[in-house]
Amino acid sequence: MTERRRPKVIGVMGASSCDAQVFHTAYQIGRLIARRGAILLCGGLGGVMEAAAKGAKHEGGLTIGILPGSSERESPPNSFIDVAIFTGMSDARNAINVRSSDVVIALWGGYGTLSEIALALKIGKPVVLLHSWTFEISPRPPSARIIIAQTPEEAVEQAFALIE
Repeated sequence: MTERRRPKVIGVMGASSCDAQVFHTAYQIGRLIARRGAILLCGGLGGVMEAAAKGAKHEGGLTIGILPGSSERESPPNSFIDVAIFTGMSDARNAINVRSSDVVIALWGGYGTLSEIALALKIGKPVVLLHSWTFEISPRPPSARIIIAQTPEEAVEQAFALIE
């Protein structure tokens, strides 16, 4: 029996509202993820999440949205989400976002994004930061795999390098 390879899941974390430049960057990240054959996972709402999902869909990719409400009425997913998972967990869904991703790319973002970065680092999940939170970890724990990227292309390339 041949072993079936599971597609990689790339989590894109970021704010639910953003300016046009950040939207374009997130869109590019989504496109690049889909071109590489990975599944894009995000929080399923607007802003960075919508832009990344839109980019992935324009390349024929699969998108998953982990939503804060218990139903579509409580938290309607953006129109580029293929699989909407309604958690009823509000911000606690961030743990699902992180644990369900093979690697996390954090773009911009507020405190919710910061919590996803911290959760990923705590459990040893690799993180790529692009125009996102920066902080010093001294000494850096041996399990902390964190890279700061400068472009969408570098962010996606580094994300794949961290999980392959």
